[in-house]
Amino acid sequence: MNPLEQVTAGMTAEKLVTVTPEMTVGHAVPGMPEVYGTPTMILHMEMAAGSAVQPYLPKGHVSVGMMVNIRHLAATPVGRTVRAIARVVAVEARSILFEVEAWDGDRKIGDGTHRRGVVDVAEFERRFGVTRPVAEMA
Repeated sequence: MNPLEQVTAGMTAEKLVTVTPEMTVGHAVPGMPEVYGTPTMILHMEMAAGSAVQPYLPKGHVSVGMMVNIRHLAATPVGRTVRAIARVVAVEARSILFEVEAWDGDRKIGDGTHRRGVVDVAEFERRFGVTRPVAEMA
């Protein structure tokens, strides 16, 4: 079975977040401005992309990030709400290509593309020697 057989172009999802001090570049790099950091914006774009397709993947499968090509267009201060949007634009043999954007109100603060692959979690973890603490297995 192809794990991507139910994924189609046009699927979308959003991730809404309120910018906190921990999400700022200044939190990660002392002396930098206290504004929404690029790595955090990319994370929220990736989370939106994953959410767009997860309900359509077979049980035990997840999508994982493979590539990002992102522009961070404008600074966003703490307290503002950011809306990250992901839209499937192509489904290929082993991956999904998304267009992604981030918005602060009606102002676009980021855009680009993001590619995700689909993996069987158990097989993926076995392949890379991932182990879980006993408490998580219960």
